[in-house]
Formats: sequence, C-alpha cells, structure tokens
Amino acid sequence: MPVLIGVVSLALAGGLLARDLYERAETDAAIGPVSLPTTTSLAPEQQPGSPLVKLTPDSARHPHDETVRRLLQAYFDGINGRNYDRWKTSVTTERVRAKTEQQWLRDYSSTQDGNILVRRIETGHDDTMRVLLSFTSTQAVRDAPVILPRRCIRWWLALPIALEQGHWKIDVVPPGTVPEMAAC
Repeated sequence: MPVLIGVVSLALAGGLLARDLYERAETDAAIGPVSLPTTTSLAPEQQPGSPLVKLTPDSARHPHDETVRRLLQAYFDGINGRNYDRWKTSVTTERVRAKTEQQWLRDYSSTQDGNILVRRIETGHDDTMRVLLSFTSTQAVRDAPVILPRRCIRWWLALPIALEQGHWKIDVVPPGTVPEMAAC
C-alpha cells in the first residue's frame, strides 16, 4: 500500500508539473515578446527605428512587464513628441524637479528615439525595479553627448523604477552612472 501511494503521488506531481509547463508556454505565446534579430542595423534614413517599446522573452515573463512597457512608452512618447507634460507622467517628482521644462526642451530639441527594447526587468527591495534596456537615438550633432558627438547613437542603460504614490515611475539615475553608448 505505501508503494502505491508513492507511485500515485509521483504521477500526480509529474502531471501538475507538465500542466504548469504547458500553461506557461501558452502564456508566453499570448504575451508575444519580440524575437531578437541577428542584426539590428538599419539604413541611416531608417534610424532610429520604431518608436514602440518592445520586450524580450525574458522581460515579458516579469510580473510588471506590461506596466514597465507602458511606462517607458509614455517616457519615450514624451521625448519624441516634445511633450514635457507627457514625459512628467512617467518620472518621479524628484526627476521633474531636477529638469525644468526649458532645460528639458533644450536637451531633447532634436532627439528622436526608437528601436526601444526592454532586455530585463529586475525587482529590487523597497518597491523598486531596475529596467535594462537598449534604444537608438538620432539628434543634431550639437545635441549629442559631448563624449560622442554623433547624429545616431545606440544606448544600453539601466533605469531605476520606483513606486511613487501608488504609481510606478522612472526615478533619478544614481550619480556616477554612465550608460553605454556607441555610434550607429
């Protein structure tokens, strides 16, 4: 009798595990994360690429994937549309205080961002997340970073996300943080 109970228990556990794996595969298919292309090069006239925020399969499995995607979409839509008020909805109060509307408009006066890909979402402690992403920006050379004065730049960075008054917001990047960048 104990052997029979053990066999039934193992069969039940195996069935539950298989069901969980199949359900997870169906959920991943419904989310529809992007497949990473073997090359991300676009012709110069096609840069910076699509302005839509996309998720890798890894980031699409995070419980806050859609919240992060919508948050970043608002952030980049604000920049691409030169809409400071839209941008403000996506960032913390501290970040808004750090950049006046005039500074913001000057900093992003010619910027267009695209090819935006959330590569990973990491949950932190104290209601925080860190989002690893890449994107391409085009801008007038005069508006490019001093260390990389180019019209087209590929960026790889980590953005801190914090819960502020019940809403997820992009927080201030810690001092000394230097994003990776390369000319397109």
